[in-house]
Amino acid sequence: MTATLIPATLAFREDGTPFSPRFGDVYHSPSGAFAQADFVFLKGNSLPGRWQNRRIFTVLETGFGMGVSFLTTWAAWRDDPARCERLHFVSVEKHPFGRDDLRAVLDSVTAHAPNADLAILARELIEAWPMLVPGTHRLEFEGGRVTLTLVFGDAVEALPKMWLRADAIYLDGFAPAKNPELWSPAIFKALARVAGDEATFATWSSAGDVKRALEQNGFEFRKTPGFGGKWAMLSGCFAPRWRVRRYEPPLPMTLAERYAVVIGAGLAGSAIVERLAARGWRVTLLERHPAPACEASGNPAGVFHPLISRDDSNASRITRAGFLYALRRWNALDALGHAPTRTHAGLLHLATDDESRAVAQALASFGYPDEFVHGVNRDEAQKIAGVALAQGGWFYPRGGAIDPASLCRAQIAAASTLSGAQVEVRYGVQVGRIARAGESWQVFDDAGTLIAQAGAVIFANAHDTARASALDFAPTRSVRGQLTLIDDSPLAALRVPVIGDGYAVPLDGGVTLAGATYEVDDTSLDLRAPGHVENLERVALMLPELSLAGEPPTGWRGRVALRCVTSDRMPMLGQLGDEEAARRDAQRLSGAWPLDLPRAPGLFGAFAFGSRGLVWASLGAELIASQLEGEPWPMERELAEQIDPARFLQRALRQRSL
Repeated sequence: MTATLIPATLAFREDGTPFSPRFGDVYHSPSGAFAQADFVFLKGNSLPGRWQNRRIFTVLETGFGMGVSFLTTWAAWRDDPARCERLHFVSVEKHPFGRDDLRAVLDSVTAHAPNADLAILARELIEAWPMLVPGTHRLEFEGGRVTLTLVFGDAVEALPKMWLRADAIYLDGFAPAKNPELWSPAIFKALARVAGDEATFATWSSAGDVKRALEQNGFEFRKTPGFGGKWAMLSGCFAPRWRVRRYEPPLPMTLAERYAVVIGAGLAGSAIVERLAARGWRVTLLERHPAPACEASGNPAGVFHPLISRDDSNASRITRAGFLYALRRWNALDALGHAPTRTHAGLLHLATDDESRAVAQALASFGYPDEFVHGVNRDEAQKIAGVALAQGGWFYPRGGAIDPASLCRAQIAAASTLSGAQVEVRYGVQVGRIARAGESWQVFDDAGTLIAQAGAVIFANAHDTARASALDFAPTRSVRGQLTLIDDSPLAALRVPVIGDGYAVPLDGGVTLAGATYEVDDTSLDLRAPGHVENLERVALMLPELSLAGEPPTGWRGRVALRCVTSDRMPMLGQLGDEEAARRDAQRLSGAWPLDLPRAPGLFGAFAFGSRGLVWASLGAELIASQLEGEPWPMERELAEQIDPARFLQRALRQRSL
């Protein structure tokens, strides 16, 4: 289970230097926070010179603290006319500041900053500061050209789970005597797994244990004069004399042109188009329908919220990360003038069964901030909902409902209107198959006509993915879902979506959306009266006033869509496995881990979202874009393996069923 996140405590010494009571140490030298960061970390890593004229440069930091090192690096990047195209800054923090405390501490240090721009950047960081919940948070600045990937958790546990290629490493933490875990052998071993071939490092510490740990893990160091009267600091590079890791950290995919074909214009495909276009890719989007979001993404509304479980399962962690990242991407769409239609008043989850009641009782022990989720009794829930409820549960202030089609259109529009956008959208095109041609993939329609050719193809067409990509190990099933639209609804006063054993969403004009049936392996798109009755009966158990709804003379209105799900109910997100190569080498690969598996070059999948496409699509698109670009992944590697499209191939190899 993920440990409860304990925020940092804000304190100052008499001279105004920020101080940590927990570790009994200062956050920076009394000689100046920004001057120390520039002297130790930037100059110690030969920056900005080393990032100049590069496409991507990644900095890895072992302790975020107040964010001074990040702000200093960001400011140096802004001031450098030869800066890299995209700067990634990845940092871990076990005890992050809350937003108000971060504002207070940064106000104190930026008041004495050598550069007035630092105060402006600090305000941007505070504005974007994430909720204090465990896991990986990806923040974007400068239109996505500067990315901060924050991991809230214990570095000893988090660093080995991260997947990136670090070009520069900031060993930044409280003194080894005060915080020995952050300077332990496990930390340096994890750094050696992700250090690039020419990676450099710098640290203000010159302790003997630090020097020995560096040497033991393949780093060469030199001692130089320290900052602010300190005798010495260390800097150096990763130069192992022996093999120190099993897997090489990720590199960008080798392509003649950064051009991709995306198949499917639903939630998955539209999100991928936007994420690739934001990185300057040329993209062709193919959709068999005459418009985006014509299948499951075309429902009148869908709910979005995290998933809470008593053991903080992998599904909960992935969904939490996806929910928080989706909110940031949607806010970015709003700011660009492409706002999707969504609610902003929160979402109620009622405790309707033993499991959910147990979660409601345990919620306070998780330590989540109220802005993320908090428990509500029946009376509190009814005040939020505006209608009678059968029980209490918990409230997600940032959850709600969204029009999925409006989201798809917004993402495609945002991608198409970027400066220098190279996005082609082609509707009414049914993809039949693909074929390898040299270093690229040819895409044919169902009549056998070549319609596109690119080095990368991303399948985001749900049920059709296995057929079009010729995958054998993609065990997806169809689940029929029928929705019911209730005109002149008894729940016309409902203020927020309510979920539990079913869901109710308030729509415009006093209409309530109720749903949805869950019928496995049923692919009929016909509306059925029993489905409407089932929807109303289940939702009426949560919202009793719905039992007053009578069937209209013309019958119930509704919609049917087919969910695409896997046997483990997790999505398929990432690079596809090379099944033919795996068969040829099945014996050797019988004990394979995900990174051992042969991969289909340039083929990726984003499908099988089930009922959670709204919270998985944006994060999945960012993961695929990061894999293509060789960027730091936006989630822990162990979570990415849970949604890896090749996981079923891996299981078949381990079971020796090939």
